[in-house]
Amino acid sequence: MHKTTRVMPAHKHIALVAHDHHKPELLRWVTENKEKLQRHFLYATGTTGHMLSKETGLAIRSMISGPMGGDQQIGALISEGKIDMMIFFWDPLNAVPHDPDVKALLRIASVWNIPVATNRATANFIFTSELLEQEVDIEIPDYDAYLAART
Repeated sequence: MHKTTRVMPAHKHIALVAHDHHKPELLRWVTENKEKLQRHFLYATGTTGHMLSKETGLAIRSMISGPMGGDQQIGALISEGKIDMMIFFWDPLNAVPHDPDVKALLRIASVWNIPVATNRATANFIFTSELLEQEVDIEIPDYDAYLAART
């Protein structure tokens, strides 16, 4: 597929997702990065979003719970170019009932070339990057050209 570019704005749209066993770790990370996070637009799956908003006071647009379709809602926003990066503290050691949704979410993030942190170390690297506060051009699939070639 051909590529095109999209401009990520300086004020990023950031998805925050965590499996149950990693919600306390994400809360700790969000609390530590609250000052930077409040300069961006935040989204989360339902349970995670409500917990983070309640505990930190951050404005977070919460989807429905991940197992109920929240992972797919975040994936749809990524596909629409409405999410610029994702912090997803997932649990690789415990299977979750909605594992196909989780894999689809990670896959769609890769397809649309957005930065994804799946653990604290990677999240810290992303959040210390000077690119976090800048406009950034990223390559994405040229879906319009793909459709035009099909007709």
